[in-house]
Amino acid sequence: MIRGSTELVAIVGSPIAQVKSPQNFNTWFTNNQCNLAMLPIDLQASALDAFIGTLHGWHNLRGCVVTVPYKQAVASRLDGLSQRAAALGSVNVIRRERDGRLLGDNVDGAGFLGAARKHGFEPAGKRALVIGCGGVGSAIAYALGAAGIASVALSDPCTARMGAVCELLGQAFPEVAIATRVDALEGFDLLVNASPVGMGGNAALPLSAALLATLQPGTLVADVVTSPEITPLLKRAREVGCKVQTGPEMAFAQLGHLGAFMGVTPLEI
Repeated sequence: MIRGSTELVAIVGSPIAQVKSPQNFNTWFTNNQCNLAMLPIDLQASALDAFIGTLHGWHNLRGCVVTVPYKQAVASRLDGLSQRAAALGSVNVIRRERDGRLLGDNVDGAGFLGAARKHGFEPAGKRALVIGCGGVGSAIAYALGAAGIASVALSDPCTARMGAVCELLGQAFPEVAIATRVDALEGFDLLVNASPVGMGGNAALPLSAALLATLQPGTLVADVVTSPEITPLLKRAREVGCKVQTGPEMAFAQLGHLGAFMGVTPLEI
């Protein structure tokens, strides 16, 4: 029950109907008897400036999760950014301070690693392949670098986007070996699909059949796609004998990171 005394968090994006955060947060708030609620906001791009202005003066708002397509656009409109959000040039969560200042962070990578660690994956000294160098892929690659990964291979059809992530990683983590060519999957400890390939029942795979034929059972294979839960890539990985990590697992693992930054949940949920 939302009351006049209820404190609010929001999630903004467009479209918004498919996001998991309102269900996840509101279930947690109810189960923990918190007088808090999350509101989904499907916002048109032309209203973004006015929306950010409203957040400054929204007294009972604790924070806002930011999703596609506004992660980059919102970052430049805030009063302060975490180090990783500034490096990535994007945010996926905002905290509203009591004085109205808006601070941003990007916990996409932290949420991904939280889910991966539940599968026994520790990044230090390992080798990873990240497919997709957009907002989520760059955040995951950055988090892997910060956690001590030995090498990261990147794959993306857009060479400019891939080059930008190579530059980001090279500046932030000069000790990490970076590659942009993958001839085989042997030796990778982690394979991540951070692209939309496989979303919505699409049967496409993010790698060629020839490359996937070299996938080894010891590789953790992860996908950020949330629907379907078992994407074609994860189905193929299971057939090989790999551990798999689903998009909903990452989404749920992010809950504590998002909530802790906004001050509405503990980090570990």
